Amino acid sequence: MRLDGMRALVVGMRKSGMASAELLARQGAVVRATDLKPLDRLPEAGSLLERLRIPFAQQAPEVFQGCDLIVLSPDVPADLPPLEEARRRGVRVIGEVELAAPFLKGNTIGITGSNGKTTTTSLTGHILREAGLPVQVGGNIGTPVTAMVESSHDGAWNVLELSSFQLETIEEFHAHIGLALNVTQNHLDRHHTFEKYAAAKGRLFETMGADDFAVLNAEDAVCVSYAQRTSAAVEWFSGKRKVTPGAHLCGGKLVLDGKLLMTAAEIPIRGRHNAENVLAAAIAAARAGVSHEAIAGAVRTFRAVEHRLEFVRNVRGVDFYNDSKATSVDATLKAVDAFPGNLWVILGGKDKGLDYSQLREALAAKAHAALLIGAAADKIAEQLRGAVPLVDAKTLDQAVAKAYDAAQPGDTVLLAPACASFDQFRSFEHRGEVFKQIVNQLQPKD
Repeated sequence: MRLDGMRALVVGMRKSGMASAELLARQGAVVRATDLKPLDRLPEAGSLLERLRIPFAQQAPEVFQGCDLIVLSPDVPADLPPLEEARRRGVRVIGEVELAAPFLKGNTIGITGSNGKTTTTSLTGHILREAGLPVQVGGNIGTPVTAMVESSHDGAWNVLELSSFQLETIEEFHAHIGLALNVTQNHLDRHHTFEKYAAAKGRLFETMGADDFAVLNAEDAVCVSYAQRTSAAVEWFSGKRKVTPGAHLCGGKLVLDGKLLMTAAEIPIRGRHNAENVLAAAIAAARAGVSHEAIAGAVRTFRAVEHRLEFVRNVRGVDFYNDSKATSVDATLKAVDAFPGNLWVILGGKDKGLDYSQLREALAAKAHAALLIGAAADKIAEQLRGAVPLVDAKTLDQAVAKAYDAAQPGDTVLLAPACASFDQFRSFEHRGEVFKQIVNQLQPKD
């Protein structure tokens, strides 16, 4: 991609947008920036744009005029009317991942899915690092892909978490190893239909070649369908049955390429779904050249990702777990499945157009009650009524207080909201931090 002299507009000035603007400027593009927020509410972006002498205008239809290239941050919907109009004028509209693609050196492992992306991405990076391979981890977690370009080099690995928002706009970006963990209902407020959401994730496999590896969940129908959309060699993983080529769980044992890898009991992170995440990461690491022994050794030393089934504290026999990253119904189901029962589950936040009735059976079997917070509380209550006792807590601090007051020794209070955080919090990380602060301030009961 030749960017020298190209008129480029960056839309969205959070981390990805700032990194994109910096890469464009380094490559000689004539850069402008825009965001829905005014610049005085974007202090970090303002400092960067001033240093790079990049002009900024608050987002309006006229801002999209007079450019050859538009680069979208992941949180910017790709179907905005000004973007559709720009495409009709022949303007190329891409995302931050596609912008980075021609400049990113080394080999790439791309990991997508509705749930488990962050854990599997972090685990894969951990395995490669422990095996002595040069690796950097980023994408939808931590470092934007455009910010990884300068530190990338031939012979090294880039392990990337990739969301549907990032993948829907790729054209030439391709992973040498691509993973699809699962595809369940999520982000329907953005993609409008499940089919469009699934298709966005499938883009990862459509750009792969015959020398690449597509690692797919054999128990997920959408993931299975990706095998027909890729030229890559397909590898399977399954938590239920023997599959080949690839890895599976059989009688509590993880088997990779026909050989014992380790037992499920050795995995230090909670939940059956994490055994599947280990299977997927193990295949990716093996195709990157890591031995069975090194993979198993690294898995044993891996620790849970923050805000992902993170143990916070035990107060007088009551456990508190932070799964703030459970922002979909399926993620909450996996969180509930990780516990034997006696749960007080905190649900709610900003609705993403999801069907919460899918939680009825699991909560009825394992929860004393669901404590409802945030903007989606009324919708959740309507869809769960009669399945489990409901507590109208409204706010996170009240939910924790009410759960703790009612809980008995041996119970678990679980934050697994099934919703986005943006009604009451800046991000799921902020929500998780607040939860931990509240829990750590609890006083033991008399």
